[in-house]
Amino acid sequence: MKLQNKCAIITGGSKGLGRALTQKFTGEGARVAICSRHKHDLELARKQLSSSEVLAVQCDISNSQESQKFVERVLREFGQIDILVNNASRLGPRVSITEYPLNEWDETVQTNINGPFFITRLVLPSMIERKSGSIINISASVGKAGRAKWGAYAVSKFGIEGFTQVLSEELKPYNISVNSVNPGAMATALRREAYPEEDQSILRTPEQVTDIFVYLASDDGVGISGQSFDASTFISKPKMM
Repeated sequence: MKLQNKCAIITGGSKGLGRALTQKFTGEGARVAICSRHKHDLELARKQLSSSEVLAVQCDISNSQESQKFVERVLREFGQIDILVNNASRLGPRVSITEYPLNEWDETVQTNINGPFFITRLVLPSMIERKSGSIINISASVGKAGRAKWGAYAVSKFGIEGFTQVLSEELKPYNISVNSVNPGAMATALRREAYPEEDQSILRTPEQVTDIFVYLASDDGVGISGQSFDASTFISKPKMM
């Protein structure tokens, strides 16, 4: 098992890609802590995952105080954090910039940019002390080439790409890898929100894009940092840092 004796945090782990990654990581031997704003989603995920290696905690990552309590609890129960997947995300409305509600912009940026910053900042001391760790930020195609009516979501994903690069450079002395992954089009609730008329039966499932995450989170990914990957094109060992 590639993640034996490793401990991971996956934000937004109660559904979609987060839940698929939780299932995959525990199957590879990891202990995983997941969080979500919604208690019902967490309880449902906990039952479906049926693993004693999953810690499910209600937490809104856009709230710095809740994030701190969450990370502190993970450290108390796991003792260490080896892997962080910044997965939790908010779509926001699909409207033009001139029509974009100010509160929706603020909430989307707060969740998609500030949330990963809050969690990462809290996790890093543990990784830096041990000089080991892997951080994986979830990107998107609209975070690399902007498209009309993707508003704060696209802007925030561009920000995630920049966040990845800054972190990678800062953390090189500590042997901590930081990469971004665009999982591509998947059959998820967030995708359905963006494209309500789309036939999701033709899309990949989140379970079909988990291999690259295991690769980057495992010892196989040591030394790979500052890279931006598309899950659909991941085949072999990427460029080393």
